[in-house]
Amino acid sequence: MNNEYDFSAALVIGFLSAGHCLTMCGGIVGAFSTNLPLHHRMSPRHKILYILSYNIGRITSYVCAGALIGYSISYFSIKSSAVLYFVQFFAGFMLVAIGLYLANVINLIRKTEVIGKFLWPIISPFARRFVPFKSPLSALPFGIIWGWLPCGLVYSVLTWSAASGSAVSGGLIMLGFGLGTLPAMISIGYFSQQLNRFINKPYVRFTCAFIIIGYGLYLIYNVFMKFIS
Repeated sequence: MNNEYDFSAALVIGFLSAGHCLTMCGGIVGAFSTNLPLHHRMSPRHKILYILSYNIGRITSYVCAGALIGYSISYFSIKSSAVLYFVQFFAGFMLVAIGLYLANVINLIRKTEVIGKFLWPIISPFARRFVPFKSPLSALPFGIIWGWLPCGLVYSVLTWSAASGSAVSGGLIMLGFGLGTLPAMISIGYFSQQLNRFINKPYVRFTCAFIIIGYGLYLIYNVFMKFIS
């Protein structure tokens, strides 16, 4: 696989998921003000530092998850190439599902959120230990924990990391996705409405959705050709 292309495509998916991010995490970031020290609540500069720290933690979790699942699949694929073929086929299907979601055609990826609903109640209480925040650095572990929030879009991109067949490629894909979500997360309370208006323009969403669907179909075709050869 082309790591550079995978990273770029994941970046696009993350950027176009602004509406999804604002729905899933907007309330968390929006509640930051109530957990900031009193002398930081009225300072836009300090708020940005807290939001950046939170997002660095969140993206760190994405990268770790991508690297872990990429390494795991590479380990099992050594024993059986059929494992990697199956995961790549499934990743292609999920990329098509992401494209259809971005084009507002059908939301199949939401069904994957059931995967994390059993684990999330166990790990989420640990986040409360870091609030109220004492400094921007204290928002970092909070973000690391919230990076595991059940999210169908994250899980769908993770299948792509698994299909990459390596820890490095898996981590890079999730890094690209995480960086793509940054504009939406940082813009909350600043220019989120303008960003949403741009992303929701039909020609923007359909063009990018077409590219993602095309890449997903390419993965499926590639696996099929390997299987019959």
